[in-house]
Amino acid sequence: MRRAAKSLISAMFRVVVFPAALMTGFGRWHEPYTFFAHHFAGYSGMLGSYLRVAFYQWTLERVGADCHIALGSFFASSQSSMGDRVGIGAYCVLGQVSLGEGTIMATGVQIISGSRQHLRDAHGHLTDAGRSFDRVKIGKECWLGAGAIVMADLGDKVTVALGSVVFRDVPPGAVVAGNPARIIPRSVQRENRGTALERSSAWQAGL
Repeated sequence: MRRAAKSLISAMFRVVVFPAALMTGFGRWHEPYTFFAHHFAGYSGMLGSYLRVAFYQWTLERVGADCHIALGSFFASSQSSMGDRVGIGAYCVLGQVSLGEGTIMATGVQIISGSRQHLRDAHGHLTDAGRSFDRVKIGKECWLGAGAIVMADLGDKVTVALGSVVFRDVPPGAVVAGNPARIIPRSVQRENRGTALERSSAWQAGL
């Protein structure tokens, strides 16, 4: 019953945002897409989440079931996708990205599409010429802590500590922390007769 009610509500919101999606060419026209992505980011509560998910169902490549997008968060590029059960915290900015199912991110996460977006010409002036974007792939069931910045691929079940800056690809199951982010070795986590395991659990709870 609850699932049917959620499906009905989602369908209603898809109808509400359809005119906006149509004006973006269903995500193909960048300027109107960006306008409406910013517009819908400003609605709070469950209403806002339903609006944002419905808009991105029309404009992104794919949006799975049971997704949540909190206040202030938006996809800067429609060349993105979300798997089932993705949860996005407040005030996250997402570039070109594929989010695996079950992935959750906390507040203020940024996923940046590559490192060559702002170049300088021979005179040192900023220019759009020659810049490039890379699509970031986030695996299934990853956790991205508050304020993390990610510009490389993450394997399945990766944990990124709060405030970390990820420049290089991270293998599945790894825990990374720091700027630049480094993998925390499991041998270090097991030292001191189990106290490190308790410390690791407390650290992850504070992400």
